[in-house]
Amino acid sequence: MITLTNPGLKPFQELADQFARNELAPQREEHDKYPFGPFFHGVITRAHEAGFFGIILPEYLGGIGQGTGALCVILDSISRVDASLAGILFTTALAQQIFMETAAPDTIRKIMGSASKAEEALIAFPSFANPSELAPSVFAQQEEGRYTLFGTCDYLVLGGLARYGLVPARIHGRKGYSFFIVDLASPEVTKSGTVVSLGFHACPAVDVSIKDVEGTIAGDVGEGAALFERAAEKMHVAAAAIACGIMKGSFAEAQSYAKERFQGGREIVKWSEVRMILANMAVKVDIADMAVAVTCRAVDEKLPGWESKSRAAAIRIQDDACELTTDGIQILGGYGYMKDYGQEKRFRDAKQVQALLGMAPMKKLKYVEQVMAGG
Repeated sequence: MITLTNPGLKPFQELADQFARNELAPQREEHDKYPFGPFFHGVITRAHEAGFFGIILPEYLGGIGQGTGALCVILDSISRVDASLAGILFTTALAQQIFMETAAPDTIRKIMGSASKAEEALIAFPSFANPSELAPSVFAQQEEGRYTLFGTCDYLVLGGLARYGLVPARIHGRKGYSFFIVDLASPEVTKSGTVVSLGFHACPAVDVSIKDVEGTIAGDVGEGAALFERAAEKMHVAAAAIACGIMKGSFAEAQSYAKERFQGGREIVKWSEVRMILANMAVKVDIADMAVAVTCRAVDEKLPGWESKSRAAAIRIQDDACELTTDGIQILGGYGYMKDYGQEKRFRDAKQVQALLGMAPMKKLKYVEQVMAGG
């Protein structure tokens, strides 16, 4: 749908569709076994070669210089097959967006350089949380013009893969929190094993302990909450695109199965109860697709009220994704709960994506605040 309103994004969709078919679909079940199975390093490398990690970065920072719409097209296509990679792309893009919201976006050069390797393009960030909702447990002490960090950062997404991380920290004697760039390869940084999550298994996170590590501040002192909110306003629709992709994948598999499965002497798709479930799924998919397309345009063109539209799209589509993937399991019956099929994974991923950018109830309360304020 996004490519209908913006035909110029069609090449990105075709590239992402082809990538998902060739790189993700054949090994989806194996990739989902991580951390109890091998990680798909090769997929990350090829995603980097395809330019997926630089979609929203301007060209002078080594990116492609596209808007939110291009990012959403890619996330949608990828998520139809395996949302774990979409989570990795989303986390890196969120950190990049925060950098670009600062007064000195060139800071990103410090951590990416030429980004010749995939690991150099990744940026670790606690993308399944809003730092304002959970008081940061990393603290910063300023001495002689430099900052020293200590404390713990729980569930740092990509913390076990990326060279650098962007972590929230409270500066001693200052209000609010700030973001700091941390070299995760420093010997003073201790990482836990991969934290096992409900979904997004191949989008790994670790708990990180920091002790006397030098950090580079991103933005101004105490500006962390404002930076996160400005970035989140643009990234909510990207989270919605992931949920939308999961919905499309679930519906496609349910529809295909219903046409092939025989019961009572005929295909189950001919049973009215099954057709009603499929109809409800199809309606939700189309509405989600339209909502993401319209919201992407509003965000990229800064149309009036685009901030609240982005948040509203994410809230609604993420809720619908949870309902739809439940129906997707029901269509397959007992097979829907088996890992041999994609529905069980999509159900878990749909629940996981609700936590992107913070807890779902808190996002709804923030949306109400925007509406009451005339946003």
